[in-house]
Amino acid sequence: MRLPEELHWPFDRLVKRGVLIASAGCFFAAVLMAAVPCRAQQGAPPNAPDSAAKANVERLSLEAAVERARRNDPQYQSAQTDAGIAKEDRVQARDGLLPGVTYNNSEVYTQANHGPVGVVFIANNAVHEYISQGNLHESLDVAALMNYRRASAAAAVARARAEIASRGLVVTVVQSYYGVEAAKEKLDAAARAADEGEKFLKLTQDLEKGGEVAHADEIKAELLANDRRRQLREAQLALVNARLDFAVLVFPNLRDDFELTDDLHRDIPLPLLLDFQEQAARNNPEVRAALAAVQVSSADVNGERAGYWPSLSVDYFYGIDAARFATKTDGVNNLGSSAVATVSIPIWNWGATQSRVRQAELRKAQAERELSLAQRKLLAEIQSRYAEAEASLNELGGLRRSVELAAESLRLAVLRYQNSEGTILEVSDAQTVNAQSNAAYQDGAVRYQVALATLQTLTGVLKTQ
Repeated sequence: MRLPEELHWPFDRLVKRGVLIASAGCFFAAVLMAAVPCRAQQGAPPNAPDSAAKANVERLSLEAAVERARRNDPQYQSAQTDAGIAKEDRVQARDGLLPGVTYNNSEVYTQANHGPVGVVFIANNAVHEYISQGNLHESLDVAALMNYRRASAAAAVARARAEIASRGLVVTVVQSYYGVEAAKEKLDAAARAADEGEKFLKLTQDLEKGGEVAHADEIKAELLANDRRRQLREAQLALVNARLDFAVLVFPNLRDDFELTDDLHRDIPLPLLLDFQEQAARNNPEVRAALAAVQVSSADVNGERAGYWPSLSVDYFYGIDAARFATKTDGVNNLGSSAVATVSIPIWNWGATQSRVRQAELRKAQAERELSLAQRKLLAEIQSRYAEAEASLNELGGLRRSVELAAESLRLAVLRYQNSEGTILEVSDAQTVNAQSNAAYQDGAVRYQVALATLQTLTGVLKTQ
């Protein structure tokens, strides 16, 4: 198809531009392709982080992770908020027992009747009455004193519950922290198993070529290698998920540039049972909270009983209470003072006070039952959790030995197969046992660390070394 003559020149320009753009693209592509081998020759992997990224990687110990989680966990912060509110309630109840000072200013107008009294309503002192005076007020009330005691006990309850939340958070952080470590160890073991599977597949293929084994052995070895590759991918996924769960718990912003410094398999001795019992008896927050709840209910009972007793209030006034807003009127001093003392004696309220006392006594009885339950639970948990930690520690040594034996069994099974003394089923079983032993060892180490952290919920002492 021929183009019209008037279109030849623009078309030629477009073609030339296209050629230039294509040439420039080829040039830059060539430059980039040339840069990749140069980087490979320098020994830098394509996805390796630079020095700046490595410098930004944060190294976290277990204590640092716990502290970060305390700042970020909403449940723990909620418990801390409740403790702070309860503390301020105690301050307000204390201040309510102390004298208060106010300064009042008012102007009272009353309709005049132009008679000898001067006002229509005789309760008022003048047509224009100006009041500007300070008032010192103090109330002596048993109920207010009981309210202060109740607020103090409630603050103790809130502090104990905040500590319960803190210790529970420690267990969660320990489990997540060492879960990441265990996932990393499992990934390393899966990588070794996958490498061993590839080597065994290559060995089987070489033996088949030499006519020493059947083709069925080569197929079985390939199936085993595929299983090891699948287990490696699953281990990689498990590590990613474990790191994400830990990052959500510890960091305010989701991030993955962190390293954990505490070793999962470091040797941490188990404290003696007697020391553990003494620490739990002194520092158990559940018992402290239940005991403080009993004190709250006792203060409630006494506070309701105060409804039977008289109360005394005293007010002292000093300032102006005159027909003019001035300190002096016609040379007469308007400043003066007055005092009012009031004794209120309860006589009859149709049994409402008695009903409130009964309610408070019922709450106190329930609080005492809960305290008894908390004490019994503490005795049971001391033995149960200590037995769990002791059992996990004793099993950990056997699991470590099982890993060593499984590795040696796999090595011997491969040698026997290579020397035509064993079967591929023996190698398959040895590979399975080796993988299971490694996973069980990592899980056992996490179990012991979590058991130690669980003991901390009773004693308040986290064993880290």
